[in-house]
Amino acid sequence: MATVTHGIGTSKQATSVSTPNVAASGIVFAVGAAPVQTVGGKVNEVIMANSYEEAVSALGYSDDWEKYGLCEVVYTMFQLYQQSPVFLVNVLDPAKHKKQTTESYTPENNQIRLPLEAIASSINIAEKTAGEDYEVFYDETACVIEFAEDVTTETSVTFDEVDTTKLAKADVIGGYEVSTHKNKGLELIDDVFAKYTEAPDLIICPNWSKDSEVAAVMSAKAENINGMFEAHAIIDVDTAATGGATYYSDVPAWKKSKNIMKANELLCFPKLKLGDRAFNYSSQLAGLIAQTDNTEALGGGTPCESASNKTLQADSMVLEDGTEVVLDIQKANYLNDNGVITALNFYNGWVSWGNWSACYPANTDPVDYFYCISRMFKWVAKTVTLSYWNYVDRKLTRRLIDTILQGVNDWLNSLTAEEIILGGRVEMREDENTTTSLMAGKVKFHVYITPPSPMVQMEYTLEYDVSYLQNLLAA
Repeated sequence: MATVTHGIGTSKQATSVSTPNVAASGIVFAVGAAPVQTVGGKVNEVIMANSYEEAVSALGYSDDWEKYGLCEVVYTMFQLYQQSPVFLVNVLDPAKHKKQTTESYTPENNQIRLPLEAIASSINIAEKTAGEDYEVFYDETACVIEFAEDVTTETSVTFDEVDTTKLAKADVIGGYEVSTHKNKGLELIDDVFAKYTEAPDLIICPNWSKDSEVAAVMSAKAENINGMFEAHAIIDVDTAATGGATYYSDVPAWKKSKNIMKANELLCFPKLKLGDRAFNYSSQLAGLIAQTDNTEALGGGTPCESASNKTLQADSMVLEDGTEVVLDIQKANYLNDNGVITALNFYNGWVSWGNWSACYPANTDPVDYFYCISRMFKWVAKTVTLSYWNYVDRKLTRRLIDTILQGVNDWLNSLTAEEIILGGRVEMREDENTTTSLMAGKVKFHVYITPPSPMVQMEYTLEYDVSYLQNLLAA
């Protein structure tokens, strides 16, 4: 404000209580393969997509989800559950994961249709020049060679094609590459916040999470993102005839053998099917959790509500080989009792069934085993971190402490009023803040919150009341 030397001056003072920057919830981070050869897409870089079109433009698309698991995620998140943003990492490298092929084709309508896996830049036709004698483009299912002049005779074509069988779990796990100083694979989750100022809270690896080593790294990354955020890893049970669990009662033993027992792991059995499409359950659960988080009637923008007993986009359950799986409520509850999420078709259609993380039943702390409560704690931690980051390095005064305490308490009171939590408060306890800590500029705030538990069981007691027989005698 300008200074007034004669008359009335005004000035503005910052509001003493700041409004928390509420963190987003249901943000999916997915690592897998995509047909990037069709669009010149990127390898081992985080792609943020807010729409189906944006994702397909960046990574390509194919309905062959066994080869290209990220396409399943794109279809599920945007077409079925309509949730965004989604952070996608393609680890299929056309320069590395490829093989050379020579085939003879007879053109039809002056075109040759190669597999979608063909790498356009590698195509070689004897005595013909690309750009002059023929053009190459991709449609939805193939790499198409179109000749400038009529060609009707059998033509030999040599080309490289991506080979997804050469993709290994080491590519998905990734790590830090010293020579380039870049993260790869799952390690790229640490790049999301730096690049997009978003912190994912759901990690999936379509077609790969059933591998115990991949699952372990997913869980490890979920424990520590950027040194300050946490997430949940959604893992699929392997339902292959060899090495997997094909019957519901075999799943707990498979789970123990793979050491999937942590509070930040959500284990899913079996696969889901909708029409002719088979899905990794993890992809659908990620979409359903994100949808539940962002449904206003359920506390929109928060993870307070469990996705259990919410509608899946499915009409059956199957194993890896397509064999149908039928579970009644007793079998589904057996899986739940062993820390496994499944699906159920009981009364209200196909729904996700189970509120428990993989740590159950060994861990009996509700903050750990109820995944909606666990996610609430992570969400509150992320919110207060982002909201008060700008206060770091300000001079430590009583006014600053009071501002933080009042801001957080006002926010927790608003969550209580909306029944997102049952109650909450923040304190600066004397026993947790020693003189030496305060001298060093270290302050500890203690947040108490009670998210509501999911109502997992109701019981009705029916009794014959003889007093109502008097109604027969009433005039």
